[in-house]
Amino acid sequence: MEESAQVQKAAKSTAPVVVTDHTAQGPRGEIPLRRYVSGAQARPGTAPSGRTLIWLHGGGFFFGGLEMPEAHDVAAVLALRGIEVLTVDYTLAPPPFVPVRGTGRVSRPRHRYPAALDDVMAAVRWARLRSGDDIFLGGASAGACLASTAALRLAQEETAVRGAVLVYGFFHRSNPELGRELRRKIRGRRRLYHGRLARGVMIRNYAGGRRRPGDPAAFPGGTMLRNHPPALVINAERDTFRASGDLYAQELISAGVPTEHHVMAGSSHAFLNNPQSRHFKPGIRLIQQWLHRS
Repeated sequence: MEESAQVQKAAKSTAPVVVTDHTAQGPRGEIPLRRYVSGAQARPGTAPSGRTLIWLHGGGFFFGGLEMPEAHDVAAVLALRGIEVLTVDYTLAPPPFVPVRGTGRVSRPRHRYPAALDDVMAAVRWARLRSGDDIFLGGASAGACLASTAALRLAQEETAVRGAVLVYGFFHRSNPELGRELRRKIRGRRRLYHGRLARGVMIRNYAGGRRRPGDPAAFPGGTMLRNHPPALVINAERDTFRASGDLYAQELISAGVPTEHHVMAGSSHAFLNNPQSRHFKPGIRLIQQWLHRS
């Protein structure tokens, strides 16, 4: 159901992006969606042609929404470059160390795994009805984990997506050991630094609970990956999550999945959440080029 429509302009561009808000029905209620398409491609009353990227923001599974730059700015700039984008306001987990029953003041109830994944699956079904089968899944940080996990589940249901875009994601139930080279890269850099304790809290909070380990089904790393769709993996060079991202790219390649793997030189975690970052445009360019080739 369409709720609103507006025309917005991406930064430093005169070409408008048409942004429309929608909802999909999920197992726990309505899921807010936001669709981005360039004004040059939009045709009122008709379904757009071409590929659709379903894009998922990050935020440790418990933070974020459709307004954050990692969702809105990424989608708007990609739409200007001819790619239809659908962002998903998936269900968030409760904040760490806060019981679920204590989060009733938020606009939507919070739930742990598999609530967010269920929402992504519902968004894919919604997009298929509108755009057909030319659908890609993608996300950043926690959103990359959700995108890859959903892509694997869709393949099991024989409704596979065309490909997956995975940016500075975390894919394993426990973080792989940081190598010497990565330790040297992150030494002295504490911005968005995710230490071992913080990573463990995030995993348990999303996929298990404060006293339980994360459900292994919530994370695709170390599982059977041969049915995973072709993937673009982009990791930040100075990021503890890179240990998981690099290993996951290797696992995809070993499973025979066509995989393009990049490490963005000099970048730190969440560079797509800062449009002023010198790594934002190169990251967007990699995504655009890969989608157009796929």
